Parts: sequence; structure tokens; C-alpha cells
Amino acid sequence: MSRKIELLAPGGDVEAIKAAIVAGANAVYCGLDTFNARNRAANLSFDDLTGILRLAHKYDCEVFLTLNVVILEQELPTMIKLLNKLVNSGIDGIIVQDLGMFNLVKKFFPTLDIHASTQLTTHNEGQLHFLKKIGASRVNLSRELNIGEIKSLTTLSHELGVLTEVFVHGALCIAFSGQCYSSSVSVGNSGNRGRCSQACRDEYEVTATGNKYPLNLKDNSAYFDLPELVAAGVDSLKVEGRIKGAHYVYTVIDTWRKQIDQFVATGKLLPDDSNLHKVFNRDFTNSFLQGNLTKDMFIDNPRDHSVQHAVGNSDGISAIQIQEAKDELYIDRNQLGAELREKIQYLSTAKLPLKIEFSGAIDTPLSISAIIGADASDSASDAISNGDQDAKTINIQSDSVLAVTEKSELTEKTLAKRFKSFDNAEFNLEFCFAGYDSGLSIPFKEVTSLKNQLAFLLNNSIEVVPNVEVAALDKSNRSSGKPTLSILIADEKDFHLCDLTGADVYFKLPESFKKDCPKYIDLLKANPRLIPWFPAVLIGKDYFEAVKILEQVQPKRIVTNNTGIAYKAYEMDIEWVAGPFLNTTNSYALLTLQEELNCAGAFISNEINRLQLRNIARPDDFKLYYSIYHPILMMTSRQCFFQQTVGCKKPSIEDGCMLKCEKATTIKNVKGIQFSIDKQKGGYPSIYNHEQFLNLDVVNDLTDLFDEFFIDLTNIGAGSKAEQDKAQLIQHFESVLQGSEQASAQLNQMITVSTNAQYRQGL
Repeated sequence: MSRKIELLAPGGDVEAIKAAIVAGANAVYCGLDTFNARNRAANLSFDDLTGILRLAHKYDCEVFLTLNVVILEQELPTMIKLLNKLVNSGIDGIIVQDLGMFNLVKKFFPTLDIHASTQLTTHNEGQLHFLKKIGASRVNLSRELNIGEIKSLTTLSHELGVLTEVFVHGALCIAFSGQCYSSSVSVGNSGNRGRCSQACRDEYEVTATGNKYPLNLKDNSAYFDLPELVAAGVDSLKVEGRIKGAHYVYTVIDTWRKQIDQFVATGKLLPDDSNLHKVFNRDFTNSFLQGNLTKDMFIDNPRDHSVQHAVGNSDGISAIQIQEAKDELYIDRNQLGAELREKIQYLSTAKLPLKIEFSGAIDTPLSISAIIGADASDSASDAISNGDQDAKTINIQSDSVLAVTEKSELTEKTLAKRFKSFDNAEFNLEFCFAGYDSGLSIPFKEVTSLKNQLAFLLNNSIEVVPNVEVAALDKSNRSSGKPTLSILIADEKDFHLCDLTGADVYFKLPESFKKDCPKYIDLLKANPRLIPWFPAVLIGKDYFEAVKILEQVQPKRIVTNNTGIAYKAYEMDIEWVAGPFLNTTNSYALLTLQEELNCAGAFISNEINRLQLRNIARPDDFKLYYSIYHPILMMTSRQCFFQQTVGCKKPSIEDGCMLKCEKATTIKNVKGIQFSIDKQKGGYPSIYNHEQFLNLDVVNDLTDLFDEFFIDLTNIGAGSKAEQDKAQLIQHFESVLQGSEQASAQLNQMITVSTNAQYRQGL
């Protein structure tokens, strides 16, 4: 086999990255101590990153930096400063979630390679077109996809010139990545900001099926699925685990490296995956990849399963036999640890010593010698044999000769000030003026030229990109008038509400459709006032059925939470609005949508607070929307929440489950907080908070910012809560927009189980 299959390793800290390198990773992904989705990892300083880049590149290992969180408006200047540093760092790619990053990088930092994070929930063809259009060179496909779906998307990706990567090992989220708000809602730590508190691993009151951890999935392992992944054309095999230590990373990457090498060389697999069971795991499943969503994907214990596996594999019965199995596991772990320590002991990421020597006398050029010290580990290290590297010397000199001057002497102090910027994340700088005579000078523009020349040579003869100044965006005013109201319905029984209001009425389409069924096409054609509202997740045939609705209904306007549908609307010149589940939090995200895909407006994320909202700059001719009343979605899953709660007779999820099942139940965690589990016909299983989101404060706080305030009148996520009088709700909300304090009081009396905590706390 000739094509390269990348093994992509996690790196939570310097030691873990060293472990990945010696274990044979082709690339590592890591984060700085800001702007990354693994705040619980140790993460790196910028100096650490510089050393990692030098070490990794020495051994032909690429480095990708995770900037995979949504960005707040006030953080943009800090992000721009970071991008100015990264553009000259030699970083091989940045992994991003925030749509605004695409606009920033494409305009101001085009040499940076952008990878679309798993947080962008990429699972259909339209999304690949969308991400290609806005500048992605690589896409991490949703880990819920099966091999057939991965193959189809990878084929299209390659036609578009985009690479694909797939998670093949490590923790599994039960929720679609980027569509999980459980941590944000329950404890104020957003997964979209790298602060997930893993509510899915929490303990709950024992369910009807006898489970205490009903949302806890086993870990992912595609170790024996390698041939299918290769046949699917996947470019990168990605291992999860940036909060894991060096020992874990070394063991997993070394095991996978041997499996890949064996398959490339012989076309056969190694049958032994025992080392993967010797480090942290929750037992393993490959059910998403195989499209076999059974109860076996769950495990009723979120903690390390390695000891239980060792004991179970030993067939030990007596206490002595069980202890012997445990001891053997600990011995094996210690041996792997010793092997790792031996291999990385001489690997250094320390700054390189840089000595700049200035010399020159009257009527001679100014000469500069830069001596870059050799990495002392190279001669001593037997961890990786790559040859010795001696000290490197760069010699340059001025075109003009030094001349005596009285007014503008080029002193040692002046030269040191001009060249002090080389004392940076890459080098520890030392100056030497032993051979330099005083009282002399050359034109200062030549000194600047020498500095730029030295910077070019120290940067491996790559032009240094000058810092970019990015001005703050101007805020555009709302076109005219007061904000209007819009409503969302999902049931034909609510069509009569259209006659009670002049508000825009959105109709929520399901996440799954019966193939070639004209139901929703006919419904929308018969009710042209309804504005189609597309969901966040549309996989496989459901995406193509949703596209048919666009093609046959030809609506004047839509709202979509799915970027694949957004791209099709853009192609068809249909006006489209970005829905609330696109997680829009800053002005540059709005610009990406408007400038690249002709978006007409966007809902701003309900995760951000009043001050964070106020900072957003509206583009010209662009509408801003905000939801003031809705059920609070915590997570949506391709798995079934009922298997581990109330039980289900089906051994696995079938095609008909999406279309037919409409179960509902509740679960309560050990802290006594209850959540609603809801499954609508045609929908994915979802969990909602026990409270509704009700935010009347924003109407007064930010009435000048928004064009439209939105209320969700669907029964989705209602759980055990009493259904409200929807006609009354509309009347009261319309009165609130007209400034009625009495209507606000009436709404607070009607909707007693409610919160606007996210609006108060923000991200």
C-alpha cells in the first residue's frame, strides 16, 4: 500500500508529546493554556509549543494546535495576537470550532492551515462543501458515523481536496460533539469552551433497568477495524486523550503504530490488543463504526476498567489468583513506563542558545555571526537515532563599510536593542561585541536589513510574516423599528396559532424522514406562511430528503441549524438564517456566514451573557435573532437513552426507531436534579433540563441589538411539565415587546419552572 495513513496522537503536556513522538505518531495535536477544548489537560505555554515544534519536526512528526472553542468578541484582540505569533511558528495546522476563525485566518493569516474540529459536528455532504468554502483543509468526521457513511463522505472530501480524520481510540461522548450543553446548563462549564464537567459520567438514581450510570458509554477502539478504515480512504486515524498522561499515550500509540505497520507490510492484522487494556479504559466498543447500536455500548461504571479486564482475562477465582492477575498488570505497566522513560530521557524541548557576535572596524563591513547551539541530547540520545547535529553558524555582513561618526554612532547598546527580539520562545540570546570597534556607523536602514536577513535565515529561510493589525469591526444599526416576535411550532395541531399573530412562524422539521415521502413537502406547499426550520443533525438519507424539501418547496426563507443545508440554500439562492445551534458568539462568525455563504441573519448563542452579547458588531444588512423562551436542550444522541433507563425490547436501534419511537421519561442525578428524556417521532433521543429558558431581561437590556425575539412553542422537551396555553403565551410575549410590565409578570406566573442562568453567567 503506497498512500500514507496518519496516526494522530493526543498531547496534553510536553511529556505526553514526547511519548507520542517516540511511539511513532505521524502527528500530534495539543493545546495552549487558552482557547482550547481541554482545559483539564496540563496544556502548553507558547515557549513549550516552540520547543515541541522543533523536537517533533526533527523526527518528521507534525504538530496541530487546538483552538477549538467558540470565541467571545472581547477575546478577538488576544486571538489576533496569538495568530500573529503562530503564523511564524512553523505550526502545521490549527484545529478550530468557531466559524469566525475561518474569516480571520482566511483574510489575515492565509498561510495557516485550518482543520475543522469534531465540535463542528460534520456528518453530511453539504457540510463538507460548507467547510471547504470557508477554508478548511481537513475535517474531523463525527464519531457517530459508521464505516459506510465515512467512506461516502471521505470520497467526496477527496474530490474537494479536503482530508478526513476519524477518532479510532479513546473516550466516546454519548452526545453529538458541539451539540452538548449538559455541562453548561447544569454547572455553568461549557463544552464549547473546553470546560466540560462530563455530566454524562455522573451517577443517577437507579433506573428501572438497574443502572446507576445510564449515559456512560464504553471507550472507542477501532483496532480491528483498520482494514475497513483504510478501504474507506480515511487520511488520519485520531486517538483521543489529551487529559491522559504520557504512559497512556505511549502505550496506545505504540500499539496502534505496530498494528498499522503490520497491516501496511502484510495486509494482515496483529491479533493482540492486550496492551490497550493495560492503561485507562472503560472497556471497548466499535459499535458506532459498525452501525450496530446495542446496549453493549454502555458500561455502568465510568472508572478505569483495566484491573477488571486483567482479572477477568485470568480466569482467577481465589483471592490469591485475583491478586496475582492484578500484580501482573502492575508489573506490565511498570515495564511500559520504564521503556518510555528510557526512550524520552534525552529528548529536550529547551530553548536553543543563540549567540550573536558583532564585529567590524573602520572601512570594513559590519559582520554578524549567529551561532545556534546544538541540542545536547542529540549526541547522547539513543532513544531515536537520527544522526548528530553540530552547532550551526550563520554569517552575514552589510553592503556598506563602517565609517567614523560623531552624531549617530552604532553603539553596542543600539545594536542590542535592535536585535533583542531574538530573545524569544525559540532562543536564549547572548551578545558578543569583542571584535567590534566603537565610534563607527553604517546607515540604519542597513541594520534593519541585516536584522530581517538574520530573521529569515533563523526561520529556516522562510519569509517572516509581519504582524497584522486588525481593526475592530464597526457596528451596524438595526434597520428600523422595534424588534418583532417569531414562534416555532412542530405540530399541525398548532397551525391555528398562525391566525392569532403577525409573527414569523417557523415549522420545525424532524431529524429523520421516511424515504421519498412527500409529507413535509406537501405540508409546506399547502401552508406557505410556514418558514422551514432545519435541525442540527441530518445524516445520510435524512440529509438528502431534507435537500428535496428545499428543491421542491423552494421556500423564500429558512432557518437552519445544519451547515449542510445552509450550503444548499446558498447554492439555490434561498435566503437563510443561521439557527441557535450553530453556536455563534462573535462578529467574525457572522462575517463568515454573510461573506462566504450569503447568510441573511443569525441567532446568537444562548450560552453567552448580556455583556458578551452587547460587544457583538452586527454586519451591514444582517439581522440578529435571539431566543427568549425555549426548552433547554442538554444533549442529543445517536444512541438510545431508553435502553439504560426504562428499557427497550429491541436489542439494537433499528431504522424504524427514529421514525416511530416517541418515548419519554425522566432521570434524576444523585444531587436530586431531574432531567427530561424526550424522543419525538422522526427525532433523535434528547435530554432537556427540567427548567425552561425564559429571558425577559434581554428585551430591555438589548432591545437595540436584536431584530427578532423568538419563542419555541413546541412540546419537545416538555417532560413532566404541564403544557402551556400557547395562544396566551403569544399574546403576553407580544405585549412584552411593546413594553408591558404586566405581561412580564403574567409570563413569570405562567412559566414557574424557568431560568435565564446562562444569560447571567455567560461563558
